[in-house]
Amino acid sequence: MTAASRDAASSDAAGGDLAPGPALRDVERRWPVSGRPRRAKGAFVVLRTDRVRMPDGDVARRDVVEHPGAVAVVALDATGQVLLIRQYRHPVGHLLWEIPAGLRDVPGEPSRGTGERELREETGYAARTWHVLTDCYTSPGISTERVTVFLARDLAEVPGPDRGPPLRHEEAYLRRAWVPLDQAVARVAEPGLRQVLKSFRKQHAPQKARHVG
Repeated sequence: MTAASRDAASSDAAGGDLAPGPALRDVERRWPVSGRPRRAKGAFVVLRTDRVRMPDGDVARRDVVEHPGAVAVVALDATGQVLLIRQYRHPVGHLLWEIPAGLRDVPGEPSRGTGERELREETGYAARTWHVLTDCYTSPGISTERVTVFLARDLAEVPGPDRGPPLRHEEAYLRRAWVPLDQAVARVAEPGLRQVLKSFRKQHAPQKARHVG
């Protein structure tokens, strides 16, 4: 393959010439995979290894974690406090302060429905107003995980019997805390808050929240 044809192939695979400034956008595209992937199934994810054919004809092995996706919720009360939870995360060996979150592991459940369920079960609160803050892939180099982050306002406590089944495993040991939003944002620059750091940087980036009815 000549240099010119490689350039043409690369441009076509990338979706054409790059558009300047605000016109930049992601393009859905699947490069061909050679043979059958190797798979290993876990409790809720699948690990596969694909042999991906590049535009220039080369083939490279790429590991992919097939993930069901997740939601996360920034719950703010009328006084400007954000609701955080502390949860044990075994893969990293830490008790992490986070915003409430959970897997999209109920078939057919819309993302807002998952957010409502996780907020209710993990914190005992419900929200009347919902906005989408961001919708992103967390680690697109290796995982299909897509996370929708909501802003939830107009909160009210849910009576115990209506919160759902009793919490189990790590969730049975959750700690909850209301923290002034400004204080939580200020803390992200300090050591010791690894997960809240990621969440609040996303939420305070300049963007327009999208209302979810």
